[in-house]
Amino acid sequence: MEKSDLEAERVALFESVMQNQRRMKELETNLLSRLNSTQGSLVDDEELINVLQVTKTTAEEVTQKLTVSVTTEKKINIAREEFRAVAARGSILYFLIVEMSNVNVMYQNSLKQFLILFDNSITKSEKSNITSDRINIILKYLTHEVWIFTQRSLYERHKALFTLMMAMKIDLHEGTIKHEEFMAFIKGGASLDLNAVTPKPFKWVLDITWLNLIETNEKEWRMWYEKEKPEEEDIPCGYQKSLDVFRKLLLIRSWSPDRTLSQARKYIMDSLGPEYGEPCILDLEVTWSESEPRSPLICILSIGSDPSPQISALAKSKDIRKIIQNN
Repeated sequence: MEKSDLEAERVALFESVMQNQRRMKELETNLLSRLNSTQGSLVDDEELINVLQVTKTTAEEVTQKLTVSVTTEKKINIAREEFRAVAARGSILYFLIVEMSNVNVMYQNSLKQFLILFDNSITKSEKSNITSDRINIILKYLTHEVWIFTQRSLYERHKALFTLMMAMKIDLHEGTIKHEEFMAFIKGGASLDLNAVTPKPFKWVLDITWLNLIETNEKEWRMWYEKEKPEEEDIPCGYQKSLDVFRKLLLIRSWSPDRTLSQARKYIMDSLGPEYGEPCILDLEVTWSESEPRSPLICILSIGSDPSPQISALAKSKDIRKIIQNN
């Protein structure tokens, strides 16, 4: 059952209950009026007896409908709970986009714009009669569309950051990673006072590295640490097998911060899918299909980039007169 179907059925159910309650009220009022106006024996008033019979029959019908409405309401509530995951994913993605304004004040997006993407994930995604499958389809569609939409509005150096944060925020909500682990990745040992921790046991260990680590198996760890790409090598002390992709990312982030992005890409593909590990190429045709006359498309150019040929080709395919203005 779709979100729109749920709302429609809820409205219909509410209207039905209200209509039945009004009908019962009218019958009760009519019955009381007849009882007050009847003179003589009540059993001799055939019209009153008919009113009593109609009231009784209607009351039984309304009672049955109200019973059905209670059952229907429970079913609707169950279905709404099933779709709560979609609302939660939408909330995660929207507030992540909002938080990107802390990275660069230019990254501003409206809630109205986001809601269009959210609604499209329900109306345009593949349908399925199996609720769990349908929810997974919506989640996958919504996440990917928001990712593509946001990627094309970010500077190149911030695209990987957004994707990584998206993966971690989703996994954090689903309980795959803990809040302490999330904060350890974000802050590492930088938030600690170097004078408040145990002195470094080995001079080759950097201060920032020691704030995150323990003091065992120095030889193995040093050999691993000095590799050109330690994230591509087996991790000492059996951690290669015992750690999943995200925990390996935490380890790399602690030991070799300069190799974090390389391991982050592995985590992103493991968490979200292989397509998220590749660059998002701008498709003007898709962008055009998302636009409308009141929502202009603005290209902010960097040095060496010129989308004029693609814009000209798109305008030609749409039979649109192209106007180029240089400021």
